[in-house]
Amino acid sequence: MLSELPLLSLVIWFPVLGGIAVLFVGDENPSRAKALALTVAILSFLISLPLYTLFDTTTAMMQFQESISWIPMLGVNYHLGVDGFSMPLILLTTFMTVIVVIAGWEVVQYRVAQYMAAFLIMEGLMVGVFAALDAILFYVFFEAMLIPMFLIIGIWGGPRRVYATLKFFLYTFLGSVFMLIALIYLYHQAQSFAILDFHVLPLSLTEQVLIFFAFLLGFSVKVPMWPVHTWLPDAHVEAPTGGSVILAAITLKIGGYGFLRFALPITPDAAGTLDWLIITLSLIAVVYISLVALIQQDMKKLIAYSSIAHMGFVTLGFFIAFSIYRQTGSLSGAAMGIQGGMVQMVSHGFISGALFLCVGVLYDRMHSRQIKDYGGVVNTMPVFAAFMVLFCMANAGLPGTSGFVGEFMVILSSFKANFWIAFLAATTLMLGAAYTLWLIKRVVFGEIGNPHVAELKDINTREILMLSLLAAAVLGLGVWPDPLTSVMHATVDNLLQHIIVTKL
Repeated sequence: MLSELPLLSLVIWFPVLGGIAVLFVGDENPSRAKALALTVAILSFLISLPLYTLFDTTTAMMQFQESISWIPMLGVNYHLGVDGFSMPLILLTTFMTVIVVIAGWEVVQYRVAQYMAAFLIMEGLMVGVFAALDAILFYVFFEAMLIPMFLIIGIWGGPRRVYATLKFFLYTFLGSVFMLIALIYLYHQAQSFAILDFHVLPLSLTEQVLIFFAFLLGFSVKVPMWPVHTWLPDAHVEAPTGGSVILAAITLKIGGYGFLRFALPITPDAAGTLDWLIITLSLIAVVYISLVALIQQDMKKLIAYSSIAHMGFVTLGFFIAFSIYRQTGSLSGAAMGIQGGMVQMVSHGFISGALFLCVGVLYDRMHSRQIKDYGGVVNTMPVFAAFMVLFCMANAGLPGTSGFVGEFMVILSSFKANFWIAFLAATTLMLGAAYTLWLIKRVVFGEIGNPHVAELKDINTREILMLSLLAAAVLGLGVWPDPLTSVMHATVDNLLQHIIVTKL
């Protein structure tokens, strides 16, 4: 019965309509607006769960498909569907939205209804990005989701919020213009906007290279990859806590997802020819950006640069597959790289979101994100300190946490391709531990740093709830990753058969 319902449309439009309803409640009654927002967020997550429970792990076919003619004269359809790549990211989106609503419950003091509505509307639009199987529908969702985030940073952000929003908007919008040009070209070749039709187009290497670079410009900004990463630290520093959480946990993943849905299957020969470029850029992100994180004095900036370094593992895992297959002919090694990248995306969503929430907890009490303003927090906030240490250790790749699983899979697959690639990738375990332990030492441990720290109160029930949910996710995925990796097997194998065996 559930499988007959338009589940994907429900997951997309229920939070959007719920957000509009929250707007109608208005800021005059913030308690009712918050209660409605939380109800919509929880119901949206529950509605999305059948996508996992009813998911058939034995097939790579798109599931839960819906298709309605939208713009007949152009052949544009409202076409939705999910596979082993998109379904986990949809669940991550609906789960993190619940956390964000809880996080903003007491913190947001003005325009409460608008704040909550922006996140609910953005949730639906982000789910639409992951579920769209029509290129124009994908592009509409891809661009529309910029608007709520633009407002979130611009209205509830810090002192330099206007600069941060403009930089965020210009970087992401300009990158996506090149992607749109590529999509229009593909339409003229396929006479269809169906993404799956693009996958089987016979394109020359020259065509593929040009299209690949168009996709690279569009998706590398979202990841973000070096050197188009500079918008992210500014956006994180100026964004409210909820904005930073969604930005790190979900928005960055759209870039990685774009490579899997567009660049790899549509331009496989170009991706295989230029894999060295993406591997190089990924390693620069892993090593150089980790070194940049070491010198940061603002906690949010440190975590933002850490996010860039960890997302470097995602793109490394996706593109190392080509090198592995060329050298060894092993599909299993190539599959491990792609699966590791996917696990890293989901894990990073939990860990980075949790770390930004931890910074938000401290900022709410001290109104400072500067590391030098803290010290000895464990003495006054022991429960909070336990959570922060857990998430920091997960960020450093501690075995038993989700941060270890994805990184280990990517490093292990990199060894099959080249020792030095694996060696440089593995430096993140040392550098990540360096800046993470340095952060903990200066903020959490030691003697109480100043009278303000001495007056801190430990986290309340609401804060314990949101951090506990994320701690359970980080530990659960770290100890037992199979529920995530099992849904990807068929999709990864199908992608490899398509891009490597049949075309390379």
